[in-house]
Amino acid sequence: MAVDTSVIGKPTGAWKVTVERGPSERFAAAVTDDNPIYSNLGAAKAAGFDNVPVPPTFSFAQSYWGSFSEQQPPDPTGGQNPMHSLMGALFSKGGLVLHGEQEFTYHRPIVVGDVLDGTGVVTNLYEKDTPKAVMTFIVIETTWKDAASGAPVVTETFNLIHRLNK
Repeated sequence: MAVDTSVIGKPTGAWKVTVERGPSERFAAAVTDDNPIYSNLGAAKAAGFDNVPVPPTFSFAQSYWGSFSEQQPPDPTGGQNPMHSLMGALFSKGGLVLHGEQEFTYHRPIVVGDVLDGTGVVTNLYEKDTPKAVMTFIVIETTWKDAASGAPVVTETFNLIHRLNK
């Protein structure tokens, strides 16, 4: 069964986020990281940061915190996120949808007070056929840039997998 790769290159969304200290501290607590740089400005400054940094992987969740509706850019998907449409169609056939690989490339630390612009795009779509299942992989890349300078801050690569037993 061949997949329709025409979604490669299509946007999955755009966001503007203001990084706030409270959600960052709660995230650190949720992942059981008690490093004081994530909750104490003095400790963060002593470690060389200008402000309290966010814990690694926080950027994956940051669009749920600090994204104020009046600051959001227009939706580049026109309300039709290709990842949601594709995975919805696959999931309707049964099977499982799994979070696969996740990769973060940091260009600089994210700190409290940053205002970041994020854009997502489908970078790959492929299938692997095994004797027991067909697995469809959709790869999304989200780039977060400093809203003031446009400089990249972090690039996330996310792999979502649909597994359908034969």
